[in-house]
Amino acid sequence: MIAEFKEKKAQETTSLISTTIDTSNGPKFINGLRLKLVQLKIKFTLLKVILKCYYNPIVWIQSLRYLIKLRRRFLGNIKVHKMVYINGKYHIGLYTPGWNSSLYEKFIASNLNDFKPIKLVEVNRFNNIFFAITKKCALQCEHCFEWDNLNKKETLSDDQLMEVVKRIQDKGVSQIHLSGGEPLIRMDAILKILNHADKSTNFWVVTSGFKLNNTNAKRLKEAGLKGAVISLDHFIPEKHNTFRNFKDAFYWVEEAVKNANNNNLITALSLCTTKDFISEENLMSYMELAKKLKVSFVQFLEPKAVGHYVNKDVLLNPQQIGVLENFFIKMNFTNKFGNYPLITYHGYYQRRQGCLSAGKKGIYIDTDGDMNPCPFCHKKNGNVLDSNFNSNLNILQSAGCSSYN
Repeated sequence: MIAEFKEKKAQETTSLISTTIDTSNGPKFINGLRLKLVQLKIKFTLLKVILKCYYNPIVWIQSLRYLIKLRRRFLGNIKVHKMVYINGKYHIGLYTPGWNSSLYEKFIASNLNDFKPIKLVEVNRFNNIFFAITKKCALQCEHCFEWDNLNKKETLSDDQLMEVVKRIQDKGVSQIHLSGGEPLIRMDAILKILNHADKSTNFWVVTSGFKLNNTNAKRLKEAGLKGAVISLDHFIPEKHNTFRNFKDAFYWVEEAVKNANNNNLITALSLCTTKDFISEENLMSYMELAKKLKVSFVQFLEPKAVGHYVNKDVLLNPQQIGVLENFFIKMNFTNKFGNYPLITYHGYYQRRQGCLSAGKKGIYIDTDGDMNPCPFCHKKNGNVLDSNFNSNLNILQSAGCSSYN
């Protein structure tokens, strides 16, 4: 009864929030029999990839066991209860390419390469790269990890941005997330990157929503952008505006989601789960709004003592982490919430599997082109444009992640 009351209260809170979002476009969440049929087809895809990668039948069996073991390390014995279907592809997570696609097959092959090196097919070195392309931003967010560099003179020219992307793509990468600052302030540079980049990579923008009007959403889609990760840190407009120190922040989130959906870009909301925010009621209200806005994913980011949060007591305690983890499991892996956005929660996976960034499967490239383990771990280790790029990348990988090794 208490749980039902809390969920009802959360729904009533969200219903008070006015929004002008046109929800005619957006994702479809699948479950039940259709989900089982898609999962069966995915298993056949896994077998097909394994057969392409290795000659030896013994290795086929070992590879399949490896993939099963890898999944269990992330999720235990929890069963998937939903996927999101959008633009002809089925997605199980924000940072996994959609099935059925050649990029999904390369993603699987690239993970198999960690089990046993593959010579028969091409694999990607990276799953995900975060690349901050500008220091400029109209907002002054409470948790900004690039706070010390904000609104300083740009270091990299448009041509250098494109060269960084080329060097990363030459290694092979499934996704590149363009961030900042506010990346859309450098709209022309994004379009140049998209128009000149190899189409084997999915490109996303990580944005506050600022300037993601319908015209820009259309131009980005036509240039090849896959989706937008839009930051929203409270379901109450005034509280989000305060967190972002920008009076129109919530308005731009609404506009960004609407315009992205209307132009068939995949949408995700990104939430910084601060100590003050974490409660079952707040999380449920947030998910009700995310559902109303028709986004495909919601991303939970735990606050880190970096940037504007440096030397501040922002790290979550075990009880707060427990609330987040239980909510994540409830929303993603129970039938009751089958038509809500999928939640991506990095901390949950990192505590069980370790960090897959820090040069392993991803890196963070800052606004100077320097390589860092991730956006929340600023330990520069060489520049992508340096002649020592390869050796510096190996050093970064060897050092690993100080928080989740």
